[in-house]
Amino acid sequence: MREGIHPKSYKFVVFKDMSNGHTFLGRSTAGGKETITWEDGKDYPVIKLEISNTSHPFYTGKNMLVDTAGRIDKFKKRYAKK
Repeated sequence: MREGIHPKSYKFVVFKDMSNGHTFLGRSTAGGKETITWEDGKDYPVIKLEISNTSHPFYTGKNMLVDTAGRIDKFKKRYAKK
């Protein structure tokens, strides 16, 4: 691996799955404007996810429909016959 190309500013952030509300603490270079108080009492930035391993059909074994931004309606509207 090449040296000197990876960021050194990894910090702890809370990832929140918006489809089911599951949260977990991890490290990332990305930050968020919102903060949340974690179980240890400290405030961390929040990064919102549409799908995580707790809601993805491959990991859960369930086929569930996740339509957070009205994607299906946008698709039907775009390709509807006029």
